[in-house]
Amino acid sequence: MNKETAIKLFNDKQIRTHWDNIEEKWYFSIVDVVGVLSESVNPQAYWRKLKQRLIEEGNETVTKCHALKMQANDGKMRLTDVADTEQLFRLIQSIPSPKAEPFKMWLAQVGRERIDEIEDPELGIERLMETYLRKGYSKEWINQRLKSIEVRKELTDEWENRGVKKGQEFAILTDEITKAWSGYTTKQYKNLKKLKKENLRDHMTNLELVLNMLAEATTTEISKEKNPETFEENKIIANQGGTIAGNTRREIEEKTGKRVVTGINAKQLDKNKNKKLK
Repeated sequence: MNKETAIKLFNDKQIRTHWDNIEEKWYFSIVDVVGVLSESVNPQAYWRKLKQRLIEEGNETVTKCHALKMQANDGKMRLTDVADTEQLFRLIQSIPSPKAEPFKMWLAQVGRERIDEIEDPELGIERLMETYLRKGYSKEWINQRLKSIEVRKELTDEWENRGVKKGQEFAILTDEITKAWSGYTTKQYKNLKKLKKENLRDHMTNLELVLNMLAEATTTEISKEKNPETFEENKIIANQGGTIAGNTRREIEEKTGKRVVTGINAKQLDKNKNKKLK
């Protein structure tokens, strides 16, 4: 059982969804999901009872759920309770149904694997390689991707040492680096490749990955030498590191006559690889 297989259980029913561009996450209609998993003749009533029980149990997941306007069966836009992926999986655990069991088993498996990886980090690397291979990536690309993870970790460790906070501050500095080397903010870059929740680096070509690594590795080295003390100083260094890689990108484009940063995503990378093999 894996995530893709689990999600396919919904294929025979319409689950209303909403993509939030600002938060960059999917929201799902809880009533629709409850209807599929419980097979209740009245999903609305089932959800009301389940919601009340969870509130009485002190379940915070329910209190954090909010409502969005979605199209109802009568064609009108009506407010309906929605959940993001994490909230949805938590709710699924509370539904006693044979259809919910595959999800529960998958979640338990993922939890066990995460505990195993904490005890033995090499297991995480092995599983990551297997995942990329199953998705059709070449071993050469996977090696580049694993190296990019190492480079990124060195950069984030350096940021933490300089007092940069995870979350928004990390995102701002990453944006600064990305824009300086690629000419796009992270969001613009993802839009170029027609991505939503997917990881941007998983959709980069080898050359894009190399330049991104150069930008992040250079930022790390400059930071170690300059010892920035404020967020603004870190932001300046992030721009400097990205600019060095950006200059390299422009030189490559001048010599080859081709754009380095393109809209090619992972699916197109796989198609291009197969064309070359024929």
